[in-house]
Amino acid sequence: MRFRQTAQQDPDINLTPLIDVVFLLLIFFMVSTTFTRESEITVDLPESTVSQTEREDEPLEIIIDAQGRYFVNQKPVINKKLETLIGALRKELEASGATALVINADAQTPHQFVITAMDAARHLGIEKLSLATREVAE
Repeated sequence: MRFRQTAQQDPDINLTPLIDVVFLLLIFFMVSTTFTRESEITVDLPESTVSQTEREDEPLEIIIDAQGRYFVNQKPVINKKLETLIGALRKELEASGATALVINADAQTPHQFVITAMDAARHLGIEKLSLATREVAE
């Protein structure tokens, strides 16, 4: 009995179904993911027993970290001088048209930096000013 020898063929792998599956997984994860607003700036807010009030418009936000660095709407301010902070606030006010200001100061921030932020708001004529706190954990 003689067996015929056939020429060996390399197996052929079709990548099209694999690409389709990966694409469908990508779409699934994009649709099922929830997006939250996460801040890269860590601020430990002081505690308060008063609950948060509702706002009708989006306020301008100043974040002051424990080292006294200012961030206006998540954008860092170059230095800690009052004139620089006023300029950054003026630029953001013109861009957003906000009428209110929220100061998010770390619990360890020196008091002077909060007063400087309040002074900058006064120079720009902002009358709606609030300090952010977190509720006391019971």
